[in-house]
Amino acid sequence: MRKILFLVLMFFVAFGFSQTTISGTVVDENNQPIPAANIIIVGTRIGTIADFDGNFVLETSEVPPFQLVISSLGYSEVRENISTAKQTINVVLQEAQTFLDEVVLSASRTPERIFESPVTVERIGQQAIKNTASADFYGSLENLKGVDVNTNSLTFKSVNARGFATFANTRFMQLVDGMDNSTPALNFPIGNLSGLVEVDVLSVELLPGAASALYGANAFNGILFMRSKSPFDYQGISASIKQGVTSQEAAGTNSYTDVGIRAAHKFSDKFAVKWNFGYLDGTDWAATSEVGKNVQNTASPGSTRANDLNYNGINVYGDEVSADIKDVALTLEGLGRLPAGANALVPSQAVSRTGYNERYLTDYTARSIKSDWGLFYRPIEGNSLELSYVGKVGTGNTIYQGTNRYNIRNFFQQQHKFEIKNDNFFVRGYMVGDKAGDSYDMVFTGININRAWKPDNQWFGEYTGAFVQATLGGATEQQAHALGRAQAESGRFLPGTPEFQSAFDRVIQNPDLSQGSQFRDASKYYHSDANYNLGHVIDWAEIQVGGSFRQFQLNSFGTIYTDSDGPIIYNEFGLYTQVQKKIELAGEQSLKLTGSVRYDKNEFFDGFFSPRISAGYTVNRNHNVRASIQTGFRNPSTQDLFIGLDAGRAVLIGAAPDNLDRYSRNLSVSGGGQLLGQPATITQTGRAAYENSFSAASLQRFAASGNVADIEIGNPNAVQPEQVTSYEIGYRGKLDKLVIDFSTYFNQYQDFISPENVIAPYYGTVGDNSLSLAAIANGDFATYQAYTNSDVDIASYGASLGLSAKVFGNYDLSGSYTFTRLDFDREANPDFQVQFNTPEHQFKASFGNDELFNNFGFNVNYRFSDDYYWEATFGNGIIPEFHVVDAQVNYSVPSIKSTFKVGANNLLGEEYFTAFGTGFIGSIYYVSWVINN
Repeated sequence: MRKILFLVLMFFVAFGFSQTTISGTVVDENNQPIPAANIIIVGTRIGTIADFDGNFVLETSEVPPFQLVISSLGYSEVRENISTAKQTINVVLQEAQTFLDEVVLSASRTPERIFESPVTVERIGQQAIKNTASADFYGSLENLKGVDVNTNSLTFKSVNARGFATFANTRFMQLVDGMDNSTPALNFPIGNLSGLVEVDVLSVELLPGAASALYGANAFNGILFMRSKSPFDYQGISASIKQGVTSQEAAGTNSYTDVGIRAAHKFSDKFAVKWNFGYLDGTDWAATSEVGKNVQNTASPGSTRANDLNYNGINVYGDEVSADIKDVALTLEGLGRLPAGANALVPSQAVSRTGYNERYLTDYTARSIKSDWGLFYRPIEGNSLELSYVGKVGTGNTIYQGTNRYNIRNFFQQQHKFEIKNDNFFVRGYMVGDKAGDSYDMVFTGININRAWKPDNQWFGEYTGAFVQATLGGATEQQAHALGRAQAESGRFLPGTPEFQSAFDRVIQNPDLSQGSQFRDASKYYHSDANYNLGHVIDWAEIQVGGSFRQFQLNSFGTIYTDSDGPIIYNEFGLYTQVQKKIELAGEQSLKLTGSVRYDKNEFFDGFFSPRISAGYTVNRNHNVRASIQTGFRNPSTQDLFIGLDAGRAVLIGAAPDNLDRYSRNLSVSGGGQLLGQPATITQTGRAAYENSFSAASLQRFAASGNVADIEIGNPNAVQPEQVTSYEIGYRGKLDKLVIDFSTYFNQYQDFISPENVIAPYYGTVGDNSLSLAAIANGDFATYQAYTNSDVDIASYGASLGLSAKVFGNYDLSGSYTFTRLDFDREANPDFQVQFNTPEHQFKASFGNDELFNNFGFNVNYRFSDDYYWEATFGNGIIPEFHVVDAQVNYSVPSIKSTFKVGANNLLGEEYFTAFGTGFIGSIYYVSWVINN
C-alpha cells in the first residue's frame, strides 16, 4: 500500500513539475491592449486568447523549449521562444504592413492569411473603419476593389460584385455572425437597415464571385460577411455619435444623425453579455425626374407632359394609366353617349392620365432603429466550447425600387439565433421574420388617388367627349386635346389640399390595389446549419463537413404572393464537404490545394452539385499565385416562384407549379368580343401567362409593321435554377514597398433566369391565327411578367488590379482598377433583358496617414465610374459617368479614449446617381465622436 501511495505521490509531483505556465500582455505599437489576440503553441492546437486588457495566461503540459505564435486580425503575427516552465513575455504586435498579412475566415471557412486565400477576398477591419471617410462602415464598402454599391436610398445600399446588379439582388448573400440578413418577404437584404451597429463591428469580409460550393444557392455573385465583437474579448461601454447634414439640390439641406451604443460585460470566464443600439435619422435623396418613358420603358429625354399625350414620367405616378381615345369613342358610341360615326373625328391616339410627382407621395424620411443583444456561456474553463443566444430587431423607413417604387415605412425585422460552437465545430439555428408595417407602393398611390376623385372610364370618357365637341367646334387637333384634358381634369385633387390628403391616407391604408397601395407582410424563414472541422483528428489534410436546412413561410395576405388563403411553406437543404492540403516544397515554396463540393435540393427542383477546386502556389513570402474553377447556382427566389402581383404595367406571376392556378381574375370582355360570342366576363388564371400567351415584344413589332409574321408565341417555360461556371486566376505579392493584388475571371452562365413579358388573350388559343388575334385587336388581353430561363448564351469576364504602398515615409497610398464586361449578343436578342447594370471601367484611390502627427490622421478617397446602361423592370436608361471624393480628418484623445472625426462624402458636391429612377446622390457633411472603441 505504501508503494502505491509513493507512486501516486511521485506521479503528482512529476505532473506538477511538468506544468508550464506562460503569462504576459499583448499590446500594439501605441501600447494599447489588443483584446482577443491569439496565443498558440506552434505545431499544436493548444492556446489561449488575451483578455480585454491584453493580458493572458497559458498553462500547458508541453515541456519547453517551444515557440508561441501571437496573432490578431489586422496585425502581423509575432513568434516568441519559450525556454523555461514559468516565463513572462510582453508582446508588441505591429499593424499589418500590408493587407496580405490580415487573417480572413470566409474564403475556406477556416482562418488563413489573405496572402494564401484560394480565392479573391476583400476585407475591412477596425482600423479601416476608423480611417474611412464614408459616413458609416457599410458605405465604405464602395471603396473596395471590384465592389459595386448601388444607392437606392440613404438607408438602403445594395452591394454587388461582377455584374448583374439590381436592388432586388438575390444573387448576393449577406451574413451577420452567420445569420442570413435577407428579408423573408423580398428574399434579399435591405442594406444595413437591420444589420450591425458600427461600434460592434469586428470585421467585414467580401468574397466576389460564385461561392455556392460552401455557402449555398444565393452565394452566386458573391457573399458579404459581417462579424461582431465578442463580449468576452471586448467589454465596457462604447459609443459613436455622428451629427451632420445632407445636401441635395432637390431636397435641400437637412439634418443627419447617426448614434450607436454598445455595452458588454464579462461576469466571469464562463458568462458574458452584450447589448447594442443604433439610431439613424435623415432625409432621403429625393427622386424628382420628370423625363418621360416610352412604351419600351426606356427614358425618352424629349418626352414631357407638355408635348407627349401619352406621357409617363420617371418619378411621376398615376400617368401609367392610359387608353386609346379611338377605342373610348367606339365604346361611347356603343353606349349611346356619342352619336353614331363620331369616332371618325377621333384619332387613334394613346392618352395618359395626369400623374403626381413622387415628392407629393412621400416625405422622404430615412430612419433606422435597431437593437441586438446576446447571452454567451462557456461551460468548461479553458475550453473554447461556447453556447449563445442572440436576438436582433430593426425597424425603419427607406425607399425600395423594384417593378415600382415603394415607400418602406415602419418596416420591422427580427432575428433570433441559438448556437453552440468551439474551435472545431458549430451548430446554429435561427429565425428571421419581418412585418411590412405601413409600407406602400408609390406608383399605385398616384394611380388610386386619381381614381378616388374620378374613375378611369369617367376620366377618359370626359376627355374623348370634350375632344369631339371641340373638333366639331372647329378646334385643331392640338387644341381639342388641350380642351379634352382640361375637362377631364376638372375636380382633380391637388397636393396640399385636404381632399388630396384624405384620399392619400385612405389609399396607403388599403391593400386592394384596385383602390389602394398598401402591401402587407409577415413572412419568415427558419434556418439551421452546422460545420465540423476534422483538422484536430486528421493530420494529413484539413477536412470539413457541413450542411444546412431552410424552411420558408410566405405570408403577405395576398398583397405580394398568392397566399390570400394562408401562408405558403416550402423547404430546401444542402450538404457539403471540403478538403484542404498544404504541401511544403523546397525552400519557402508551398502548394495549397483545396477541393469542395456541395449538394443542394429545393423541393421544387432536382438536386444540384456545386464543386470547387483551387490551387495556391506560394513562391516565397512575397509572391503567391492562385487559380480556381468553381460552379455556382441559384434557386429561383420566392418572388420567381410565388408572386401574384398586379404591378400596373403587367401582372407578375411566379412559376411554381401550384402557383399558376392560385392567381385568378375576373376580366370584362369588350363589346367587340361579345359580338364574337364571348361572355361579358371571363376568368383568367396565371396559367395563361405560361400556356396561352404571345411574346409582348413581337406584338409591339406587329403593331409597328402590320405584318402578322412578326407575331410569336410566348408560352415561356417555368423557371428552373440558374448555373454559372467561374474560372479565376490571381496573384498576390510584394515588390519592395509595393503590394499587388490581381485577379481575372471568366463566368459562363446556363439557364439564365430572366423575366419575360407576355400577352395572354382573353379567348382563343395562341397560334390559331383567328380568335386569339381578334382578342388582341379588341383589346381583350392581359399583360403578364413571367419568370423563366433563357437559352441565350451569356458570359461575363473581367479583371481587378489593386496596388498599395507606403510613400513619403508613413503615408498610405492605394489604388485599384476594375474592368467588367458582358459577353452577350444584344442585336440577336433585342427583347432579352440581361440587367447587367455594371460599368465597364472603375478606378478607386485612397491617400492618407493615420498618424500624420501625434494622434492625428486623415484620409481621402476617390472613385470614378464609367457610364453604363441600366435596365430593370422599373425602367431603362444611361447612367452617366461620375467622379466622387470623400475625405476625413480625425484626432484621438487617449486620455478619454475618444476619437473625433470631421468628414464629407461627395466633397465636391457633384450630384450623381447609380441606378435609373433613383434620386441624385448629394453630399453628407458630418462630425463624429467615438468613445472607447
